[in-house]
Amino acid sequence: MTLRKRAFGLSIGVVMGLSVMLLTWILLLRNSPGEIMSKLNSVFLGYSYSWGGGVIGFIWGLIFGFILGVLIVWLYDFFCKMLYKEK
Repeated sequence: MTLRKRAFGLSIGVVMGLSVMLLTWILLLRNSPGEIMSKLNSVFLGYSYSWGGGVIGFIWGLIFGFILGVLIVWLYDFFCKMLYKEK
């Protein structure tokens, strides 16, 4: 069985992007100083601990999650072909 790379990548990307955005917004609503979330600006270019930064974090999370998801499926398919060769 092979997985569909784009579908899995998009699924992981949406979950990761929403996680970054919603976590940023929830912490902003709770008036948290956001010390940990503000460190994402060293990884995600343009991210800041703000309402707009949450949207930028969603975009970067989507991209990073998509790449990660495609890599996971590629490795899964590679190992399945290697371990379960048809005879």
